[in-house]
Amino acid sequence: MKYLIASDIHGSYYYGKIVIDSFIAEKAGKLILLGDILYHGPRNNLPKDYNPKELIKLLNQHHKDIICVKGNCDADVDQMVLNFPILAPYLVMEVNNRNIYFTHGDKFNNDNLPPLNCEDILVHGHTHVQRKELYPTHTYLNPGSIALPKEDSYHGYMLLDNNTFYWLDETGTVRDSLKI
Repeated sequence: MKYLIASDIHGSYYYGKIVIDSFIAEKAGKLILLGDILYHGPRNNLPKDYNPKELIKLLNQHHKDIICVKGNCDADVDQMVLNFPILAPYLVMEVNNRNIYFTHGDKFNNDNLPPLNCEDILVHGHTHVQRKELYPTHTYLNPGSIALPKEDSYHGYMLLDNNTFYWLDETGTVRDSLKI
């Protein structure tokens, strides 16, 4: 199955629509959201077309296709308006005999690793910066932020297809890849 992975939409209808349009165009089976969906957070500027109410409507149209983990800007009240679960701290999936641990990154990250097996993959957002780092104990991947990139990174998301992770920018252009 093909998965589209995005993080840190932060209430931007504009970038949320890019994610949904890409999900449809790629014919992905599931959309994995790594948290920070509706609220921009007190440390961030407002993203382009900040409109959480319209973003709610857009995402709810695809609620059966979305798997989500909780970000540090997500709250219980957000769950009241979204028709898919958003409050799980992590998701673990097995792909190609490797566990992939999806989380937001505010609690579990490279400085505070979850219980990983050797060769497992840690995928998280939170930093708003794309990353691909290979360690002897695990692999760390980050799609960056679709709405609020930081540190000269780009508006982006990831695709997992046929045992390969792809980093794409907002235009759908592949910027990097990693075969697992």
